[in-house]
Amino acid sequence: MGILNVTSDSFSDGGRWLRTEAAVSHGLELAAAGADIVDVGGESTRPGALRVALAEEQARVLPVIRSLAEQGVAVSVDTMNASTARLAVEAGALIVNDVSGALADPQMTDTMIDLAVPLVVSHWRGHSDVMTSRATYNDVVADVVRELEYRVAELIVRGVDPSNILVDPGLGFAKNSEHNWKVLGHLSRFTDFGLPVVVGASRKGFVGELVEKGAPMDARDFPSAVIAALAAQQGAWAVRVHDVALTKSALVVAEAWKRGAE
Repeated sequence: MGILNVTSDSFSDGGRWLRTEAAVSHGLELAAAGADIVDVGGESTRPGALRVALAEEQARVLPVIRSLAEQGVAVSVDTMNASTARLAVEAGALIVNDVSGALADPQMTDTMIDLAVPLVVSHWRGHSDVMTSRATYNDVVADVVRELEYRVAELIVRGVDPSNILVDPGLGFAKNSEHNWKVLGHLSRFTDFGLPVVVGASRKGFVGELVEKGAPMDARDFPSAVIAALAAQQGAWAVRVHDVALTKSALVVAEAWKRGAE
């Protein structure tokens, strides 16, 4: 899953793909590099980020989604807003990736029932302006598993088709570095859900701690690719990344290793 941030303030590449033409071009590059899905988002969810007006989010992502879909690219939309999700699916998006787990917008659950497309449900405890203060756990793995299981159960009871639910442990969302590594180290607890698991570690702060201080953002791509390969070995369905080509190489190695073990 290649990341396409159509934003002005994303931590990794804010503003680089803000123009529609640049975003579409980059989306095509991600697909050509091997991305099975291009994940298009118009609102940064980095710690401390401010919300984007609904009209602005839609103006950013809808033309990009429509153009990529028309050119045969499989697209997901990264949004917490039900109306954006609906319009994005109408424009050609195949998956809705909601980092709030359909909690931020009260209309998202009913919208997803109506749209009947896959929904990525992330573990979430609050918006970017408060999530750091909510990174407290008794046992981070047990707590995140329990909260995510509860959220999935709520969605199913409300009427979301279980076959349309994917889960994401929400690395970096209300979690510090130690929490993130604990979750990754016990990723099998999430694959045990029996639902496809999406892992998004690429270029995040805890990955940045592994490279030299002050290094450019793309220095985080190699350790991110290693995480992606390890996540794949643990049964992840998808990895959400910035550098698709590098990650693809790491995944080829992981797949060859798996074949050798068989």
